[in-house]
Amino acid sequence: MIQISESAQTHFRKLIEREALPGLGVRLAAVHAGTSKADVRLEFAEPGDLQGDEWAIDCEGFTLWLDAASTRYLDGAEIDYTAQSTGGQLQIRAPKIKGEAPAESASMVERVRWLIESEINPQLAQHRGHVALEQITAEGVVLLRFGGGCHGCGMADVTLKQGIEKTLMEKVAGVTAVRDATDHDTGSAPYIPRDAA
Repeated sequence: MIQISESAQTHFRKLIEREALPGLGVRLAAVHAGTSKADVRLEFAEPGDLQGDEWAIDCEGFTLWLDAASTRYLDGAEIDYTAQSTGGQLQIRAPKIKGEAPAESASMVERVRWLIESEINPQLAQHRGHVALEQITAEGVVLLRFGGGCHGCGMADVTLKQGIEKTLMEKVAGVTAVRDATDHDTGSAPYIPRDAA
């Protein structure tokens, strides 16, 4: 499930011994799992800090507690520690943390949400923007709501038609169109003001 190198175990053990707290271990959890913002949280934990549903992984001299809700995202993760002249570097590789693309048999909603989170929003984040799925009609029309720098942006129509709609129609069977459900007149910090576009 999770591979912890000998050097990483030695590193954790030294840190835990230095703290000298009974039962102190290491807790590992996925944060924002299944999204483009996914990351790993690694922290020391005493028995009283635990939720009670963690998975216990016995290591040499300590216990690694794995957050129960994170198990599917951290399956196959590798933790390693490399000693360097300036100290050391802890590396955590978790190939499933951002989730896995839904199968073709998944619902249209699941496939559209996956593309929004894994592909579209990371690109829009470059302009401080994002979109959220509002609805998919029975006819396959996807309604989106723009936010952040895209809310009120003068280029939102171009982004919608030449970027988002093209991507969703190419990659999700059944999507017939993409529409904007945003009131762009209420945008407070557009990336490009509408009157400048």
